[in-house]
Amino acid sequence: MRKSVTFLLSVLFIALSFNAEAQSDTDYFQKLEDSAVVEEMVMVPMRDGVRLATHIYRPKTDKPVPIIFSRHPYNINRWVKSGEKKKFGGVPQIVAEKNMGLARAAYEAVQRGYAYVVQNERGRYFSEGEWQILGYPLTDASDMYEWMREREWSNGKIGLWGCSSSAEWQLAAASIDNAADAMVPMGYGAGVGTVGEYHEQGNWYRGGVFQTLFASWLYSVEQDENRPRPPKGASREDLQRIARYYDLQPMSPPVNWTDAYRHLPLKDILNNLHGKKHIFNDMITRKPDDPAWYEGGLYHDTMDFNVPSFWFVSWYDIAVSPNLAVFNHVRNTASDPEVRENQYMVIAPTLHCDFSGQKKTVVGERNMGDTRWKHETKEIIYDWFDLWLKEGENEFKKQNPRVRYYTMGSNEWQSAETWPPQNTEEVTFYLESGGNANSLHGDGTLQMEQPGSNDQPDQFVYDPMNPVPTHGGGFCCAGEAAEPGSRDQRKVEARNDVLVYTSEPLEEGVEVTGFIETTLYVSSDARDTDFTVKLVDVYPDGTAYNLKNTIQRARYREGYDKEVFMEDGEVYEIGLTPMATSNYFKEGHRIRIEISSSNFPRFARNLNTGGDTYDEKEGVVARNEIHHSSKYPSKITFSVKTGSLPIQVK
Repeated sequence: MRKSVTFLLSVLFIALSFNAEAQSDTDYFQKLEDSAVVEEMVMVPMRDGVRLATHIYRPKTDKPVPIIFSRHPYNINRWVKSGEKKKFGGVPQIVAEKNMGLARAAYEAVQRGYAYVVQNERGRYFSEGEWQILGYPLTDASDMYEWMREREWSNGKIGLWGCSSSAEWQLAAASIDNAADAMVPMGYGAGVGTVGEYHEQGNWYRGGVFQTLFASWLYSVEQDENRPRPPKGASREDLQRIARYYDLQPMSPPVNWTDAYRHLPLKDILNNLHGKKHIFNDMITRKPDDPAWYEGGLYHDTMDFNVPSFWFVSWYDIAVSPNLAVFNHVRNTASDPEVRENQYMVIAPTLHCDFSGQKKTVVGERNMGDTRWKHETKEIIYDWFDLWLKEGENEFKKQNPRVRYYTMGSNEWQSAETWPPQNTEEVTFYLESGGNANSLHGDGTLQMEQPGSNDQPDQFVYDPMNPVPTHGGGFCCAGEAAEPGSRDQRKVEARNDVLVYTSEPLEEGVEVTGFIETTLYVSSDARDTDFTVKLVDVYPDGTAYNLKNTIQRARYREGYDKEVFMEDGEVYEIGLTPMATSNYFKEGHRIRIEISSSNFPRFARNLNTGGDTYDEKEGVVARNEIHHSSKYPSKITFSVKTGSLPIQVK
């Protein structure tokens, strides 16, 4: 059954942005009214006069209290559309219902002695101004922190908590002088601009290739610049009143994204849907190193970082490797030694913003086992906030390792002091074949011995009008066009335009935990094309579960600040952005690498012309080659747990 992107986003962001569990019949707004001071539609002024709509829920006490602050672009109204029609006097009507996810999060914070403050970003719903994705977090964050610390009911301590859009803005805001005192960023990849080898600019790109989820996400959530809005300077009383009747939530007509993603040119995807297009139309023309990426609110590794943080990452999220790289960067470079010392991280085996833990956790099609912690995620997060926002020490540091990560395959939580764990060693596999690695029926192998001098490259034909389909992976928001998670890849691997390299069955189990480096030697008759890599765990019965994947646009192989095109007949070295995982390949399993030139609609297609792919309608077929020899040693390097060495294969 097809699900619209609007439905998926409402489930994802209304339920998860407020860090709330499944709603119950309890009226948490009534519980708040009974136990808390409730101040809604407080219009907090920013330095340029723009006012941001803010709700405040705080304990009934004369003592100053710490603050948990959440800011994001989603609906914070008390009353929201229910999506259901009910009959009144025989007439069906769309009615409102209470935003119980918000109320529950606020009530639980108040019960623990915190004020819960939630705010809409500028230009969203009842907040004034114009919205830009992560456009104003530095000034707006600084102004809001100052305002909250000046409240007579505040003890001056501020903690940030959120997932996805309520987490992304936190990273750049951690660089300012009056930063928050602690934060819990979860699924925060779209806040990372550039760090180390990663140049994703808020997950807009990977390897210089546009990630199409932003088209469907913006279609659903953007509010048109010509939308109705309250008059500038409207009183708090008027805003409270009209918010009972108008939640300002845009209603986006359903879209078949399987068809919509295929529209060319790329820049007209939302125009073709009569969608809200202004932000997309601006951003789709930016190249990976456009100066505009450095003017907004993305975090770049040239910035300092001033906040103790408890990071949450998941293996099948939109971004994993850049998230891990930020964690390492902060630990190694933050100017304050206390900040460097107080970075903690959890890596779960789940999808975007799913950290709840279940007795039986199935991610896509693969059973990950029992992913529960000893304590609920929420309780551990409050322990973290108690440590930094309240007086006195607690047991958080004794009870939690620096890095807690889940190893798939063995299905167990493990602990480490660093990422990757210190007890790992690098192991390299080389690609090899007799020149016919096409499909899982070909002769492609992974071997630990370096290849000989005889170069027998594998060739495949990449037709952008018939791209390799996305089947699983780490992403969100694609509607019915693609489902994320770990899924059996054999149907994809049966294609002739997919090269498949597989090890022999393992005699002993091998744990791969850490970053994964891939170097390919390639050639093409096209001026430009893409190369994709996918890591797969192959079970004895042939089931092939995807672990991680990446992509690289060839024109950016020498850096994202320039474009260098290919010439027919030349061989080029391409280093793809590192992947990361923790997976135990059991005895009898095989390690597999897939290589092709597309993973669509997860990533936008390269039309192979060398032009600006966002404004092209016509593509050309590319004949691409992967070389493997002593001169061109295409390879993949894993971080393998020391206890797994030496690797033996039958």
